[in-house]
Amino acid sequence: MLDLDAYLNRIGCRRPAIADVHRAQLVAIPFENLDPQRGVPVSLAPADLERKLVSERRGGYCFELNLLLRAALEALGADVELMLARVRAGAPAGAVRPRSHLVLRVRGEGATRLADVGFGRGGLMEPVPFGAGGPYEQSGWGYRVVEDGPELVLQARDGNEWADMYGFEPEPVPFVDLETSNWYTSTHPRSPFVTGLIVCAHRPDGRRLFLRGFEEPALTEESPAGQKVTSVALDAIPHVLASEFGLGGFALDAGRGRLVPVA
Repeated sequence: MLDLDAYLNRIGCRRPAIADVHRAQLVAIPFENLDPQRGVPVSLAPADLERKLVSERRGGYCFELNLLLRAALEALGADVELMLARVRAGAPAGAVRPRSHLVLRVRGEGATRLADVGFGRGGLMEPVPFGAGGPYEQSGWGYRVVEDGPELVLQARDGNEWADMYGFEPEPVPFVDLETSNWYTSTHPRSPFVTGLIVCAHRPDGRRLFLRGFEEPALTEESPAGQKVTSVALDAIPHVLASEFGLGGFALDAGRGRLVPVA
């Protein structure tokens, strides 16, 4: 029962076509793990998602962001199915990671597309046709989808090569599987979303900003032309969150290595 008007106002979208909504949400709502990293489990209840991401103008991670997008696209008349993916980016050779990433199969406007506004390493700006195909150019970034056995694999262009982002079997999963994956991702003591800081924002021109880590925090700006990395002082993290990501209202608890809401 999403308040569609409030959502469209939050993302600044006046043309509620699927691609426009996808890009607008990606730009307006950042990827962030500020709840898991301070020990707060992530709720996937629709009312909690709308309160946090729309009313409170926070961000979230893949389960939150893509479930919000699903609610919006369904309110606009699309049919949306949930699928779980294994992240391949950064994985050692031969490693099998859990299905901890949510992607969407969207049917609407006479097409079936892969949609994803919740990949914290930088991902699709707009949906792409569902199934193997490409390459697709989006704001200077290149993507394609290839088959690898039973999985479809989204790849991003890295120079003259293609790098795996994630792979998934193109079969819908029940919501209970999402709840299980979300609980693991937001509470397991070895989950990177519990142990570290991961924040990402997309700019309208395709640039991406990343803030990662408490050990050696750094702000990285990426564009198709390259990247620039700037060290961030530990006590400056709250300011960077507010000024670069629109995430104000947090203070640093340096002793515990966490960010906490300002009372």
